[in-house]
Amino acid sequence: MSRIHASAIIDPAAQLDSSVTVGPYTVIGPHVRIDAGTTVASHCVIEGHTTIGKDNRIFQFNSLGAIPQDKKYAGEPCELLIGDGNTIREFCTFNIGSPGDLAQTRVGNHNWIMAYVHLAHDCVIGDHTIFANNTQLAGHVHVGDWVILGGCTTVHQFCKIGAHSFTAINTLLFADLPPFVMAQGQPAQARSMNFEGLRRRGFSPERIAAVKAMHKCLYRQNLTLEQAQAQIADLTQAYPQAAPDVELMLSFLAQTSPQRGIVR
Repeated sequence: MSRIHASAIIDPAAQLDSSVTVGPYTVIGPHVRIDAGTTVASHCVIEGHTTIGKDNRIFQFNSLGAIPQDKKYAGEPCELLIGDGNTIREFCTFNIGSPGDLAQTRVGNHNWIMAYVHLAHDCVIGDHTIFANNTQLAGHVHVGDWVILGGCTTVHQFCKIGAHSFTAINTLLFADLPPFVMAQGQPAQARSMNFEGLRRRGFSPERIAAVKAMHKCLYRQNLTLEQAQAQIADLTQAYPQAAPDVELMLSFLAQTSPQRGIVR
């Protein structure tokens, strides 16, 4: 208990590893579990059925695990699940899930989440993402691995954001953003592919060439989405190293609803 500040209020039923640090005036509810090495700074409220993994850094003034901003919510025991190695900066709000979907809001591992970020109910965040200040996600948004969302990015409910994609500051997403795509605008438009990010992650020249070819299919040849998918599927013959990248794109496009479509 020497790692718990005397002014913190922790429910006796909460489960905190002995190595967890809790700062002044933080409040932790009875259904909260926090694993080894996580640090919670001052003036945080962690409530609801919230599970937090190992080695997270949670800065001051965060609200984690509050009920969803959903008028249909009636007290069901939904969850917020946060993985390992995440950094959560000041004034973030992560809500629990809702019974109409997963009943869980999920944050993966090794994410860098800056100040004033909102994750609404039933959002699912992958690993190694970066959310810049004031990123706002409505309910049911799914974000893939290695995504970077620029400051003040706003995402409409039920949108999907593919792995390795990137948004510029003040981007407004009403449609699904495919993997690898860089988008900007209100509403968002596809500007390029995230080539520099892929190089930094060790993508080979052949894999990057395949991503360029996918960009051409989706955005440069005036193809329908179905036609573009067919051409993308053929790219594994010319770029065998990129087979997993082609599969990632095809899997994403197959899950895109006709009503929402993709960022064009």
